Amino acid sequence: IDPSSMTRWRKRIGEAGAEELLKETIHAGLKLKAVKPHQLKRVNVDTTVQEKEVRFPTDARLYDRARQRLVNCAKERDINLRQNYNRKSKQLLCQQSRYAHAKQLKRAQRCTRKLKTYLGRVIRDIERSLPEPDDQLQSLLNIGTRIFNQQRHDKKKIYSVHEPHVECISKGKAHKRYEFGCKVSVAATSRGGWFVGAQALHGNPYDGHTLTAALEQVQRIAGRDPEQVFVDMGYRGHGYSGDVEVHVDKRRRGRIDRSLWRWMKRRAAIEPGIGHLKREHRMERNRLSGVEGDRFNAILSAVGMNFHKLLRWVAAFLRQIFCWLLYSQRTTAMVAGS
Repeated sequence: IDPSSMTRWRKRIGEAGAEELLKETIHAGLKLKAVKPHQLKRVNVDTTVQEKEVRFPTDARLYDRARQRLVNCAKERDINLRQNYNRKSKQLLCQQSRYAHAKQLKRAQRCTRKLKTYLGRVIRDIERSLPEPDDQLQSLLNIGTRIFNQQRHDKKKIYSVHEPHVECISKGKAHKRYEFGCKVSVAATSRGGWFVGAQALHGNPYDGHTLTAALEQVQRIAGRDPEQVFVDMGYRGHGYSGDVEVHVDKRRRGRIDRSLWRWMKRRAAIEPGIGHLKREHRMERNRLSGVEGDRFNAILSAVGMNFHKLLRWVAAFLRQIFCWLLYSQRTTAMVAGS
């Protein structure tokens, strides 16, 4: 099919339609008896980062990209700029990359300052030529101005021109110190690993503050509230005051019920599930545009995971039926031969 038809389909069903699709995967599993009703009583909840399809942000590249977008937008509107700096910016960006690679940081910073100057000149030139721009150009001017004015230690910085809502999230990983995207809260059953919730959260909220919204989504999708929820230490001080019993992991368990301790160990089962969502179901690199694209990609990744598990269960069920029929035929033939 044409890729644009999928884009129109996503816009047509909305986020609520995507949740209905996830809900139907659980209902289909219950009808096929692949999902047992008792599995929905205990749920594991965790958060991860869904990275956006953007380049690693550097000041020099951001200045050049914002200037380039503004120049192209001005060209579409027949705005005569005094200078567009296309040739000089390309040379400066190459020089900055080479100086940075060679650890000649003062020379690299000098090139970055020149690129910033070119961006400021283009912004002021467009504002003089067109005092009342249209909405698209005004939005691009606002983004360019924020990139021009933002400093190193500012909060709510812009890391991408075409995706200004992207956030920088630090999760303390040794191999990847910063991730650029949005936080995603996922919920899966402790037994079976069926995903009963996935939602993208913008603004980089604290993990504990996402628990209430996650449990509300679990209730909508599963059709019932779970009896117990197991979370890691990142959810300490969650402030949830509902009827669900929340168990937060801790370093020293002390005296704890043995059965409850076994379910606490099952909390870690959600980690490989998140790994499958990222590597096999497109959560590792989100290519859908905008905030709605983040929400769609998170939910549809969980939908794809549940569909994959349903197909594997059906294949195993049909294999058992085939083996049983083959065994019955052999037994009948042996009885007839004797």
